[in-house]
Amino acid sequence: MKNLKNGFIAFVSLLVGFQMNAAIKLPALFSDNMMLQQKSKAPIWGWADKNQTVKIKTSWDAKTYEVKADKDGKWKTVVQTPVAGGPYEMKVFDAKETKSIKNILIGEVWLCSGQSNMEMPLKGFPGQPVYKGNEVIVHSTNKQIRFITIPRATVLTPNEDFQGKWSEAGPQTTGNFSATAWYFGSLLQEVLAVPVGLIHVSYGGSSMEAWMNQEMLKDFTSAKIPTRQEDLAKDPNRVATTLFNGMLSPVIGYGIKGCIWYQGESNYERAGQYKELMKKMVSSWRGLWGQGEFPFYYCQIAPFNYAQFHPKDNKEEYNSAYLREAQLQASKEIPNSGMAVLMDIGEENNIHPIHKEAGGTRLGYLALTKTYGISGFEFESPEYKALEIKDNAITVSFDNAPNGITSYGKEVTGFEIAGEDKLFYPAKAEVRRKSVVLKSDKVTNPVAVRYLFKDVAEAQIFSTGGLPLSSFRTDNW
Repeated sequence: MKNLKNGFIAFVSLLVGFQMNAAIKLPALFSDNMMLQQKSKAPIWGWADKNQTVKIKTSWDAKTYEVKADKDGKWKTVVQTPVAGGPYEMKVFDAKETKSIKNILIGEVWLCSGQSNMEMPLKGFPGQPVYKGNEVIVHSTNKQIRFITIPRATVLTPNEDFQGKWSEAGPQTTGNFSATAWYFGSLLQEVLAVPVGLIHVSYGGSSMEAWMNQEMLKDFTSAKIPTRQEDLAKDPNRVATTLFNGMLSPVIGYGIKGCIWYQGESNYERAGQYKELMKKMVSSWRGLWGQGEFPFYYCQIAPFNYAQFHPKDNKEEYNSAYLREAQLQASKEIPNSGMAVLMDIGEENNIHPIHKEAGGTRLGYLALTKTYGISGFEFESPEYKALEIKDNAITVSFDNAPNGITSYGKEVTGFEIAGEDKLFYPAKAEVRRKSVVLKSDKVTNPVAVRYLFKDVAEAQIFSTGGLPLSSFRTDNW
C-alpha cells in the first residue's frame, strides 16, 4: 500500500510538473505596462513546451514572429519596434494558449543600477528624507513614464526571472521608486517628449564586485568567488557575483538605450583598483547585452566622513578623494561614458545626501547631450586642464568651462599647493574668468596643486552653469 501511495504521489507530481512546463511563461519584464526600446530589434524571450513553436504578434505593425523552443523549453527572438508611441498590445501564443501583454509603450529604456544612493526612493529611507520628495510624488502622474524594480536577491547561480511588474508613474507608485532614476527619467521624458522606461536594479551597500560574474573577475585576485551558501552569511551584497546572479542576470539582454550607475561608497577602501574594475564591468556588461558600446553615465560619490568607519585604523588611502579620482579617471578611459560630479551635495555624517535631484538631473544632462544630441546648455563639470608656474604662483586652467568659472562671490579656501618637499599648505586663491591663481607664503617654488582632496569637502568652484568642479590633484604622491 505504501508503494502504491508513493507511486500515486509521484504521478501527481509529474502531472503537475508537466502542466506547469506546458504553459507559456513570460518573465516579469514582459508584462502589462512594459516599455520597449524604440526603433530597435527588441529581444523577447520566455518558456514553453520543449521544441514547441511559439508565435508573437505585435499590434503596432500586425506582424507575427515565430520561434521554436529548445529542448529545455526556452525560446528567444527579436521583434522590430517602431518610433516612440503607444499604447500597444503583444500576443504570445502556441497551439494551446495565448498570453496577452497590454498597455505597452515604445520609447527610451534605461537601466538604472548601483547601491543605496541609486536605491534610495523618492519617499526617502526611514528617518532619511529626499529633499522635496513628497512634493515630487504628489505631482508624479505621467503615463509616459514606466518603471520596474528588480527585488533584492543574492544567490550563487544566475536567476532567470524575478517577482515584479511594470508600473505607470503616479503618486501610488513613484514613492517607492529610485529618486535618482526618477529625476533622470522624468527630465528625459519632458525634454524628448517620448515615453521613457526605467529598469531599476540596485542594492544598498553593494560592492562593484557583487555586480560582476566570475569571468569578469578572473584578473582580480582579491575577489573571492563564493561556492557555498555559507559564503553569503555576512554582507552577501558585498560578495563577488551575488548580485550579478540574483538581480542583473534576469534583465541581461533586454533592449535598452543605455545605463546610469551610482555606486562606489562600498569600494572606497580599495580605490586603487576601482578604475580597472569599472572598465571591466562596463565592457563586460556591454558584451553581454550585445548592443555595442551603449551609453554608460554615472555619479561620482559625494563627500562624506568615511573616517568614522575606521575609528582605530584610519589610513590615508581610505580618503574617499582617491575613489572620486578613480571615477574621474575612468570617465576618460571608458568609451561613451560620462560622470556627474556631486561635490556640492555631500553631507559629513549622512552617506545618503538628501539632494537627489542633482545626481539624476546631471545624469540627464549627459544623456540629453551625448546620446540625444541636444545642445545649448552645459552638461558636464569643469575639469582640471593644466597648470602654469610663474615666480611663486601657480595658475590652474580648466576644460569644460565654456562660459567661465565662478565661486559665486565666496572666498575659495579649498586649494592647497606644495613645493618639492611634498608638503601641502593652504593657498590663497584668485578666481579669474577661466582660471585660478594660487599662492602661499609658505611655498616659494610651488610644483603641485590639490583641490578639496579630502573625505569631507564642499564645492567652491563651479561653471557658470552651476556644475561643480571635481576634487583633484596634480601630483601622484
